[in-house]
Amino acid sequence: MLWMKLFLPFAGAYFLSYLYRTANAVIGPVLSAELALGAAGLGLLTSAYFLSFAAAQLPLGMLLDRFGARRVESGLLLIAAVGAAVFALGQGIAELAVGRALIGLGVSACLMAAFKAFSLWFPAERQASLTGWIMTSGGLGALAATAPLEAALQLAGWREIFFALAGLTLAVAFWLFFSVPEHRDGGQPAPLAAQFSGVRAIFGSAHFWRFAPVGLMLTGGFMAVQSLWSISWLMQVNGYTRARAAEHMAGMSIAMLVAYMLIGLLATGLARRGIRPGMLLGGGLGLSLLTLALIATEALPQTHLLWVAYGTFSSFGTLAYPQAAAGFSVALSGRVNTALNLMVFVGAFAVQWGIGLLIDVLQTLGHSMATAHRHTFLALLATQIIAYAWFCLASHRAR
Repeated sequence: MLWMKLFLPFAGAYFLSYLYRTANAVIGPVLSAELALGAAGLGLLTSAYFLSFAAAQLPLGMLLDRFGARRVESGLLLIAAVGAAVFALGQGIAELAVGRALIGLGVSACLMAAFKAFSLWFPAERQASLTGWIMTSGGLGALAATAPLEAALQLAGWREIFFALAGLTLAVAFWLFFSVPEHRDGGQPAPLAAQFSGVRAIFGSAHFWRFAPVGLMLTGGFMAVQSLWSISWLMQVNGYTRARAAEHMAGMSIAMLVAYMLIGLLATGLARRGIRPGMLLGGGLGLSLLTLALIATEALPQTHLLWVAYGTFSSFGTLAYPQAAAGFSVALSGRVNTALNLMVFVGAFAVQWGIGLLIDVLQTLGHSMATAHRHTFLALLATQIIAYAWFCLASHRAR
């Protein structure tokens, strides 16, 4: 009964969060054609979601501690519903960016609020499994934003789709508010000054900065590619139609679903056999770099397989959250997660907009759209290799 009343509403909210996050990968070409947007404009518009999402993370940790996951997330989802309506009505890049920013703010608590609620209502031995399943709901949202969204665009315009999403978001907000039970532990939240002191301690910790660069460039970079530039690459470099490119993304999303479920099911057992989560994190991210290198250099013709592998191995980035939190007291775990989430979404914003800017600059220098994409992806790969090398070096020193 608790699973139905507590887990499912949070899963529904995180489904919507991921759907909103990746929807522009499919509707981006439509927006570009309808509003005459360049790559930089499309990148800025789409990354507005990540900017507002990132800005909310630090205060979000304190709000969750003071007011609880139920009230904070249901209230923020109302903002997301307004944002979806604003986006549907937008006539120019400014209005659309405001709508995306409101959506990002509105769904900024979806994963962190779920983690907070699970820690209060479920025993410690179930946390890894719950993490895997909540990430699975996000993977379903990412899947819905691929071929199903492309099919919906054949039946309705993008504005009608976002009006429908606004209504669905409103329904989930009410579902969460009236379904999730209130947790009363009798304790008093720490004063704001003490909470800020904890945040300063996190950002001053060498342990946190062991994980922050990979969150910034690898996890954030993957989000930027998945939510916009993947479809653009497949259409501009590989020459696929939007429908075929969406099929690639559907395959990648299914692979992510499977990866998240396997992490939830197997991570605890693997740790008992000596394969620690840190090893899974390092190995998965290393393989994600390899697959991105193969994509960017067009070394293999099997594009479906490469994008599936890229999504699969990038999914291991989620293990950075419990690994980072493990270096701090339980009282700080919520703020550690939101601090790392801040780094991830700052990276997603910077990479998503930066890719668009660099593509436009390279085109002004005489490069074709396809060549501009190739050079930009190689530049992203170089920065990710540096971040990964930092993580490996810091991990070696921590032993």
